[in-house]
Amino acid sequence: MNISSILFYAISALILGAGVLAVTSVKIFRAAIWLLFSLIGIAALYFWMQVEFIAAIQIVVYVGGIVVLIIFSIFLTQNSGKEMNSPTMGKKIFSAMAALFGIAFVGNLIAQYEGFAYPSAKPFDPNVAEIGTQMLSTTSHGFILPFEVVSMLLLAAMVGCIVIAMRPKNDTENISLNNNETK
Repeated sequence: MNISSILFYAISALILGAGVLAVTSVKIFRAAIWLLFSLIGIAALYFWMQVEFIAAIQIVVYVGGIVVLIIFSIFLTQNSGKEMNSPTMGKKIFSAMAALFGIAFVGNLIAQYEGFAYPSAKPFDPNVAEIGTQMLSTTSHGFILPFEVVSMLLLAAMVGCIVIAMRPKNDTENISLNNNETK
């Protein structure tokens, strides 16, 4: 086992461990922080594959954009420090079945291939000009649709953050009135 394999397994363990902790964390802020570490691990995996431009995009868009919006949304809500409700038994069973299905599906795909052969040539050209050309191309090898979907994702995250941050004055007045009534 060489250093490259050890580095790959370490990055993979970081991604999987942080992902599991993000899903199973009881406090919502801690779940967001574990999501942050998982996305940083994915950027590290891109760096390991020597695709620095995509790694930088991963950091800027997801770590710097989406996770920061999620954390700001958490802080703008009134229940940011409270624990989340524990999932019901039905949700736990469904989650376990979905995980087992995913493991079986991936195991089936791996079993179909006898081994992963490395191609003799580089599968893609990782320079920025080629990535930009393919990103905005409408040909069969273009990625204009995923590029537009990512922009819609960012728009939805921004709108969601604004909706969560906007609280009607009536709600805050009702909360203070209810607190005074209970005393």
